[in-house]
Amino acid sequence: MCLIARHLEANGIPTLCLGSAFDILSAGLPPRAMFVDYPLGHSAGKPFDRVDQEYIVRSALNGFNSLKKPGQIGVIDSDWGSVDWKNDASATAGEDTRQPRDTRPQYQFEEDRIAAEKI
Repeated sequence: MCLIARHLEANGIPTLCLGSAFDILSAGLPPRAMFVDYPLGHSAGKPFDRVDQEYIVRSALNGFNSLKKPGQIGVIDSDWGSVDWKNDASATAGEDTRQPRDTRPQYQFEEDRIAAEKI
């Protein structure tokens, strides 16, 4: 997402990334970004909560006015309502079944792998 945003900006199209992983936004160096401290996958707001979703999206769009420096990351002041998700996400045991990040290239189809390896 950050790479695409940088490419679009380089070609004159303003962009703004909205995310809930501050470390990824920081590492990706998008031209401008807004961070919301919500669980991954919920950057645009709480499920089925139209008021929260509208607040998040409006706050993100305000980043076009408030973020003045390239690479700046704004923070949306919103509360998920419970810290249980943070405890679960940072746990090293229990329900967390995520696999460690794999740095090897992965392809959806074998044809994709073949085409990529020809380059």
